[in-house]
Amino acid sequence: MPFSRRAFIASAATSLAFAGFGARAQDEAAELPSYLNEVEGYGPLLPDPKGMLDLPRGFSYRIISQAGETMSDGLLVPGAFDGMGCFSLGGDHVALVRNHELGPAAFNDGAFGLGGHLAHRLPKDRAYDFADTGLPLPGGTTTVVYDLKTGQTVSQHLSLAGTAVNCAGGTTPWGSWITCEETTLTAGLEIGKDHGYAFEVPSAGKGLADPIPLKAMGRFKHEAACIDPRTGVVYMTEDLQDGLFYRFLPNDRRNLAAGGKLQALGIVGVAEDADTRNQEGADNLKPGAWVETRWIDLDGVDNPYDDLRLRGHAKGAAFFARGEGVHWGTGELYFTCTSGGAAGSGQIFRYVPSPQEGQAGEADKPGRLQLFVESKDERVLDFADNITVSPLGHIVVCEDRYSDVKPNHLKGVTPQGKVYTLGRNVFRGNSEFAGACFSPDGQTLFVNVQWPGITLAITGPWASVKV
Repeated sequence: MPFSRRAFIASAATSLAFAGFGARAQDEAAELPSYLNEVEGYGPLLPDPKGMLDLPRGFSYRIISQAGETMSDGLLVPGAFDGMGCFSLGGDHVALVRNHELGPAAFNDGAFGLGGHLAHRLPKDRAYDFADTGLPLPGGTTTVVYDLKTGQTVSQHLSLAGTAVNCAGGTTPWGSWITCEETTLTAGLEIGKDHGYAFEVPSAGKGLADPIPLKAMGRFKHEAACIDPRTGVVYMTEDLQDGLFYRFLPNDRRNLAAGGKLQALGIVGVAEDADTRNQEGADNLKPGAWVETRWIDLDGVDNPYDDLRLRGHAKGAAFFARGEGVHWGTGELYFTCTSGGAAGSGQIFRYVPSPQEGQAGEADKPGRLQLFVESKDERVLDFADNITVSPLGHIVVCEDRYSDVKPNHLKGVTPQGKVYTLGRNVFRGNSEFAGACFSPDGQTLFVNVQWPGITLAITGPWASVKV
């Protein structure tokens, strides 16, 4: 798929801005490899002759969407690709619902083009919020329809408009995408409404979703969400150094807009003021060890003073260091903490709910929490962000370390907590990977390179991993 003019300009600017990146990275690589595997995985990475993505032998990728392309609705593919979910549309077609982490001022990177000259295409009632200029805020989601058999993109369109800083999210069992705003911007002179909410986007929709904020799920710097398909309980992360881990008990498990109860995770018996971060000399949680948990009711969840996490912590909720990706596995979920651990290189937690957790009429039966992985070497794992779980039960991790010399990687984590390397960004090495998700048949891994905005489809011998 050829670059559009806008994407070509972005790519050229990237090449100039990061002309020194490759040389510096190569100098470093001559001294020390950029990654270190704890198990073999799929073997060493091979240099990509196209200079985009280094992968193990037998794997290949295809570019299926790029920022700046003209979509089927006449708008432009926005930049800042982030969280993403994959959904079956029947046959060989899948829908990728993709976030765009654009702030209120990033109009030139949004769907409406330079100066917002395409904004007239959007009906006023189809955007959540507008800037004082009258333009819809540039965050939101796009939907990409992709044909797994032909390897071709069928269509693209804007599917949520007028939100801000849409970072990660999560899929629902009924086929929609929960997109999360990682901001608590307040209505004022420059924008019309408060932000910091989750929104729901149907994956099979052919136009714009109703921009309805799910206010009962809390107003905070949302990062990601996942749903226990057995109970409908929604689990959510918060991307702050002193963030909480949340669960939402919906009144109607198929209608999140119907309200519910928001709670935060507490840990039984953890010293040092309920701190899981293991920083500044603290060693509260040992990798591999399990701890008992409790759930703490939260009030004032619309959070006008941006202090929900502080009020929750005062009631006993545990702090986590920049909660990011969260994904449901088999009877359990995993979530990442980007800057957790003594080395500050990141943690992965595993939470196993009780089968009746959060069910109406049941006494609360909280689950157990395990510090699954804590990185002590940034070459093994560095700044774990978005995650997904593969059909083999391995975690796929997107790294998000912005550095002048260290490229970001895709990592795999075995069910035993051992880390291996899946890919390396060599196009713009310090741009994060984001939005990793598998096709329903488990044969294709989709992932984004956030800047300048590229979605890749990766195929290969997924079943051949060596642990």
